[in-house]
Amino acid sequence: MPHVRNMRRSRVMAALSVLLLFLGACAQNTEAPVPPAKTPSPSSANSLPAGSVLLGQPGASSAARSSPATPMASDSLRRERETGRLGGASLSHYPYPLPPYYPRPPILTPGVDRFPDKEPTSVLSTAEHPVSTFSVDVDTASYAFVRRSLTGGRMPPRESVRVEELINYFPYTYPTPQDRARPFRVTTTVIPSPWSAENQLLHIAIRGYDIARAEHPRANVVLLVDTSGSMQPSDRLPLLQQGFRLFAQQLRDDDRVAIVTYAGQAQTALDPTAGRDKHKIIEAIDNLRAAGSTAGGEGLQRAYALAERHFEKQAVNRVILATDGDFNVGITDPKELERFIVGKRKTGIYLSIFGVGVGNLNDALMQRLAQAGNGNAAYIDSLLEARKAMSEEMSSTMFPIADDVKIQVEFNPTRVAEYRLIGYETRMLRREDFNDDKVDAGDIGAGHTVTAIYEITPVGAKQSHIDPLRYQSERRELYAPSAVGRADELAFVKLRYKMPGETTSRLIEQPVRSADALAKIDSAPAEQRFAIAVAAFGQRLRGESALDSYTYASIADLANAARGPDPEGYRAELVRLIRMAETIGAVAQR
Repeated sequence: MPHVRNMRRSRVMAALSVLLLFLGACAQNTEAPVPPAKTPSPSSANSLPAGSVLLGQPGASSAARSSPATPMASDSLRRERETGRLGGASLSHYPYPLPPYYPRPPILTPGVDRFPDKEPTSVLSTAEHPVSTFSVDVDTASYAFVRRSLTGGRMPPRESVRVEELINYFPYTYPTPQDRARPFRVTTTVIPSPWSAENQLLHIAIRGYDIARAEHPRANVVLLVDTSGSMQPSDRLPLLQQGFRLFAQQLRDDDRVAIVTYAGQAQTALDPTAGRDKHKIIEAIDNLRAAGSTAGGEGLQRAYALAERHFEKQAVNRVILATDGDFNVGITDPKELERFIVGKRKTGIYLSIFGVGVGNLNDALMQRLAQAGNGNAAYIDSLLEARKAMSEEMSSTMFPIADDVKIQVEFNPTRVAEYRLIGYETRMLRREDFNDDKVDAGDIGAGHTVTAIYEITPVGAKQSHIDPLRYQSERRELYAPSAVGRADELAFVKLRYKMPGETTSRLIEQPVRSADALAKIDSAPAEQRFAIAVAAFGQRLRGESALDSYTYASIADLANAARGPDPEGYRAELVRLIRMAETIGAVAQR
């Protein structure tokens, strides 16, 4: 059938013609090859599209800033989307909208952040070392950094995990003191260890006296803000600005705030201003911009000079430093910085530190300076953490009720064979430091709680870490309690502190009796059980051998059962972080 063959040949030719026309149109609209993306300069960090660095997520490291957040290929896609054409074809019927850009995953440079590298406290023989002494620690920086690492899908560096800071991150409803003249109440609980069948845990809970807002003294505060170039990403200076706005809202009319910035040099961004002028304070906060090097030493000198100029003996005088890293201009030697801050602390001006960012975070220096300045160190990884640290808990941070708070525990060698303090590696003191009022220690703010946990091995336990001494029976006679009534004591807890402005310390003492030990962990109050779960989590993250057989799942179950009232969701968040650590570990093993 010739006519049928002709029709088929005509159809094929028509189809080929259409195809050739289509290919020609595509060739005319095809763009030139996209050149390789160039590394932006540090000053271009502010041009990152909104959302390219998420608050509370890793990705603000120096390595991340050196990688383009928006590849040039996506600029091409965005232009094509705006014109409605992609390679000559219309997008009007494309079933899924193209994203405005393709964010690259955050890059975290390993080994750049610096942390105090202290080995976990070891197991000690009570016969040889019956006394343990340390300074209290109310810092919370470690927990927030651990959270940022885990939510970013990676395990935190071992040295970044300070167990006591994980424990003390959470508010606890411990029994409160009734008298401001005796501003602390100490509660001790002896509980079976959930990870070692024969061992016990001595839980020491300290609750500080809370001051009503109407009784708060005036605040004379200088905000010292790092505005160097590395502070440009959204999880650094912009995040701090949001937090400082919340801080400004908490100011009373008679409070006073100044702002000092430092980059290549230090500048005064806001002269001391009354709290009633909140609009002026917030405007100064909003006008902060990041660029330049890091003259932190000069910034500290200027900030303290402003605080001294308006010093009030009856007010709270404090410098609040907010930074992501090193001081590389001016005073840079950590020991010299520490000596400078110690000298200012003696005049009554304290220092608190807020750390931000990942990649060049010098947490080790921040810890040293905060301890030298009788202040606390916090890490701001999200707006919610900024709200917690700069608004909700600012009263306990700003208004100290006691200085140089030290704890000393003496264990009874006839009852306790070994003990181990969980955490506080950077806060250890010598035995003689406890009674020396010249030795500096941590301060505690209004309403603050402090928790310390010892793992103890009773005398006669089969699983002992330290072999008995050859002449142990003779040593026990030497250590036998000398007075009637002491034989039942497991330990004796002493708390030493100074009232603000005083130079002579005061003492609180309390025995821990074996008769008060609980037979089951379920019998312990929820607050104590939750603190133990947090301690287990921190030790597990650090890879401590004591927790080898205690799984993340067991820790999560213990924490979940002890959550109790959790209005802000902090405890529920911990359970999620435990599950995240468990998941990361399982993936890494495949």
